Amino acid sequence: MLFFDLCRFRKGPQDLPFSQALLLSSIMAYAILGFLMLYIDSGWFNAIMQVSVGALLLLAFAKIILLISRKPGRFVQTSSALLGTDALISFFALPIIAGMTTGRVSLLAFAALVALMIWHWLITGHIVRHALSASFSFGLGVAFLYIMASYWLMAQLFP
Repeated sequence: MLFFDLCRFRKGPQDLPFSQALLLSSIMAYAILGFLMLYIDSGWFNAIMQVSVGALLLLAFAKIILLISRKPGRFVQTSSALLGTDALISFFALPIIAGMTTGRVSLLAFAALVALMIWHWLITGHIVRHALSASFSFGLGVAFLYIMASYWLMAQLFP
């Protein structure tokens, strides 16, 4: 329920328990749902590679922003929040992505996917804001830079 509350902006990463087990569970949920989304269109090996790189990027992002802001003790909760909410958004996106691979892309499916992408950005900004004790606009800016950089890097690694 905490991840749902994070996605509804009712909780922050500080509300998650400091737990290595939760971080591992979040990584597994991220990996499984990410694999399912990517496997639909790219095959198992490519899906595993992309999910692995994506998880490492997300963990590196959390580590770097927390080190720069001198808040490294928040890594476990911030990473758990980022991975867990990403997995939750992926869960909602999975049927849309599966439907879009049939070749018939409806306007409603496209709009739903764009809405999920915007929601993901807002959630990431919300988590970053709380993790860095910064303003929401700063969190959104950092989240936007991370999302764009990760999309670019993934496109370079997996054309």
